[in-house]
Amino acid sequence: MTLKICVAQLNFVVGDLSGNAQKIIDAAHLAYAGGARLLLTPELSICGYAAEDLFLRPAFIAACDDAVKTVARELSGLKGLVVVVGHPTGGDVRSKSVAVQRRHNAASVLSEGRVLETYAKRELPNYQVFDERRYFTPGRGVCVFQVGEGADRLSVGLLICEDAWFEEPARLAQEAGAELLAVINASPFHIGKGDEREQMMRQRAQACGLPLVYAHLVGGQDEVVFEGHSFALNADGSVAGRAPSFEEKLFEVQVERAQSAIKLVAEVAPERTPDADLWDALVLGVRDYIGKNGFPGAILGLSGGIDSALVLAIAVDAIGPDKVRTVMMPSPYTADISWIDAREMAARVGVRYDEISILPMFEAFKTSLAGEFRGLREDTTEENIQARIRGTLLMALSNKFGAIVLTTGNKSELATGYCTLYGDMAGGFAAIKDLAKTTVFRLARWRNAHDPYGTGANPIPERIITRAPSAELRPDQTDQDSLPPYEVLDAILERYMENDQGLEEIVAAGFARADVERVTRLIKINEYKRRQAPVGIRVTHRSFGKDWRYPITSKFRA
Repeated sequence: MTLKICVAQLNFVVGDLSGNAQKIIDAAHLAYAGGARLLLTPELSICGYAAEDLFLRPAFIAACDDAVKTVARELSGLKGLVVVVGHPTGGDVRSKSVAVQRRHNAASVLSEGRVLETYAKRELPNYQVFDERRYFTPGRGVCVFQVGEGADRLSVGLLICEDAWFEEPARLAQEAGAELLAVINASPFHIGKGDEREQMMRQRAQACGLPLVYAHLVGGQDEVVFEGHSFALNADGSVAGRAPSFEEKLFEVQVERAQSAIKLVAEVAPERTPDADLWDALVLGVRDYIGKNGFPGAILGLSGGIDSALVLAIAVDAIGPDKVRTVMMPSPYTADISWIDAREMAARVGVRYDEISILPMFEAFKTSLAGEFRGLREDTTEENIQARIRGTLLMALSNKFGAIVLTTGNKSELATGYCTLYGDMAGGFAAIKDLAKTTVFRLARWRNAHDPYGTGANPIPERIITRAPSAELRPDQTDQDSLPPYEVLDAILERYMENDQGLEEIVAAGFARADVERVTRLIKINEYKRRQAPVGIRVTHRSFGKDWRYPITSKFRA
């Protein structure tokens, strides 16, 4: 037998039901013309992932049902084509105090205008950014459907994402006669996740002795990014094919049967480095947040420091230099080299660059507060005033011209509160919110050595990378005046915040108790700031977003 499967690794938009349906229809026509007889779309492709509390609205579920019917109707003339479409279905019984769920995270098998079967996801994830048990109830069935005719007939077992991480759903599909597993997914990116998926699916294929096709979503949705990286595995777990990451692709897999054995054949995209994945995730996250929400461009404060330099490089790769504007806002404490480096970088990447001094406004604030502050020395109050002036200026430019403000704070700063509420935290999207400071430096060097989007090599002046980081809010200030060295801070942050290690465990690993106490205390007392921070891209397995939900008022510290 020879049968072609096509994976629609596409970028869907949450809530754009007609647009998503049309993407599936267009992909189906292209796949059919290329000889495919099975098209797999990602999990919840009809509505986009994740639609969050839209799932609770009956009108939304009804509109999704209509969109599935539209896809079935529009593809009715493609004889012999089977299309798997992910969508929510069902309803619930609700009052103001009680809700009994009857909704499912489902996928329907469509062919020649009919819905042949509908399968409901059995295993519902409820960890990290996942909250599926809030919206769905687990399915109980098994779905094995037929593709092709005569000698080319193939029995396909359908699984949805988390189902394939457990033994039972695949085993039940095998027992029901599946010869191949089709796994449709919407699995958010974090560093190393692609390798984890392949390894887990390798175990699943080997345990069942069945080949497996993994169909994955691509695109940015609020704080999460989906990297594509769809793939096909043979029954022994070997990689038969792999789609490129971070781009839309109709990924074709050829199914060949020799006697009783099935072999999959497809193109294999090259292996990638973690930093290449990380860069592409940040670029895609920025591009889709700006594009899907209709912003004409982006604006950011360019300080001459490493964080704003990295955000600028990401923004230029994401939307092009003509849509990015930078503003340098010097204060009395801004070093000359900051002006020079900021101007140089703006020129290197070809973006608009303006300078607006905050000195007159800073002096006006101090004059207005002179009576209240009489006899008191300057401290972080005056530092924060400077940051808030800058935030006000950026937001004014955003309001006037429509461009979104990209904030430039990193994970280390957000963790410890080394940022100003309504100041440098003011903005619409936090591109590097989930990057530790040490990662910021490493990624800046990676971008200087690579030019993945053709916007120019070596965009960040070397001195920006090598100089000691400083907020420049008082004379001769450096970050390490207030924080432990970033190598220490970030290592403690990873252990405590990302891996849930306790204080004593971290101290036992060789860290100074004073540093551990200091960093973990700062993490705890700055929860109120993080609650008011803009949404930003998640690239680690735990970010300060949906997967970090701690009380502001609490006496407990681990």
